[in-house]
Amino acid sequence: MKKHICMIVYSIYTIDTRVRREAETLASESGYSVTVISLKEKAPDRPYYKDRVQICELNIPKYQGASIINYLLSYLHFCIMAFFKCTQLFLERGIDVIHVHNMPNLLVFCGAIPALMGRPIILDVHDTVVETYSSKFQSIPNRMIRHVMTTLIRLEESLSCAFADKIIAVNEIQQRRLIERGIPESKTIISMNVPDPKLFHRTTPKSRTVPDDHFNIVYFGTLTQRLGIDLAIRAIGMLVDQIPGIRFHIIGDGESKSRFKSLSESLSLGNCVHFSENYYSLEDLIPVLNHMDLCVVPNKRNAATELMLPVKMMESIALGIPVVAPKLEAIQHYFSDNMAYFFEPDDVDSLTQAILNAFLGEKERLAKAENAQLFLDEYGWDNHKQILLDAYKQITTVKNSNNRR
Repeated sequence: MKKHICMIVYSIYTIDTRVRREAETLASESGYSVTVISLKEKAPDRPYYKDRVQICELNIPKYQGASIINYLLSYLHFCIMAFFKCTQLFLERGIDVIHVHNMPNLLVFCGAIPALMGRPIILDVHDTVVETYSSKFQSIPNRMIRHVMTTLIRLEESLSCAFADKIIAVNEIQQRRLIERGIPESKTIISMNVPDPKLFHRTTPKSRTVPDDHFNIVYFGTLTQRLGIDLAIRAIGMLVDQIPGIRFHIIGDGESKSRFKSLSESLSLGNCVHFSENYYSLEDLIPVLNHMDLCVVPNKRNAATELMLPVKMMESIALGIPVVAPKLEAIQHYFSDNMAYFFEPDDVDSLTQAILNAFLGEKERLAKAENAQLFLDEYGWDNHKQILLDAYKQITTVKNSNNRR
């Protein structure tokens, strides 16, 4: 009999590459069936199947505003609804494993009823809440309130990790931080946020531009201040007269999209900076990326971004697209200077020069893109897929053994 996995994620399933990759991998195995509880993508919310995975959307849209309070309220609303949905699934058809994707970590408690009946819980840490929200709380003027909020998010992480049976980190740097905060190393595994080769077919880097053609630069993902899209827009403004036909394609959605549009307009960049109307599904995104000459990862430096190994960077590398990236801890842990164009975080001049160097040196650009693909040889999904499957086999075997006692 198949083991039934219930995944819970505060996200839209079709655009969340990590959730899809893990869910579809498990569903493709003969021993598992997978149901994902997620935010709704369109009105009305509906249950549907995609690549053998059942998606149960809750009637909650993704909050895209800038208010921390409203974000927390949206999280709370989702947690309550997901708790009842998870419990319903457990009572109606049974659940063998609850796999929670953060943020927030406290989604693990949506599986409290199955957990009380001996079902294991996996916490998949996409981003560490402590670092992510500590950087956001810096905007709160009252020192006492900042201290209270920081204490609460540390408690949230500690309690959630204690409740989970297994914790998945996305890279070695993030895993190290979690262990430093008291989480047993034996409780953690690493499953990196690498591209799914079924969707992102490895492509040999090649010249895409011809004289008088556009030089297409892309950013795709969440549109928020901490990810530095404003720096990239300013850099493009400084390059208009130096790179003929420069085009910057910004694909995605987020709390700062309107602010970035206003910045582009104020710099008179309407002809060369283009925003997508909304997010793209992975199937729609990949054909667009195949026309790009360069991917820019403009992340600013803070406690959260130091731990990030951006999936957009690795997906671009898989497609043979050269990358401009910031000198941040996790990125430089895995990538060297001969694999990407690096710039100093938060430095528009440094970012501008990196983009210009990429444009001027086509031979070097393609060599870096080819070297970057060596990362996939060592850390590709085929390797991490087995780590995930082994973790599932181990956790279900241990729990079943304990339940028989």
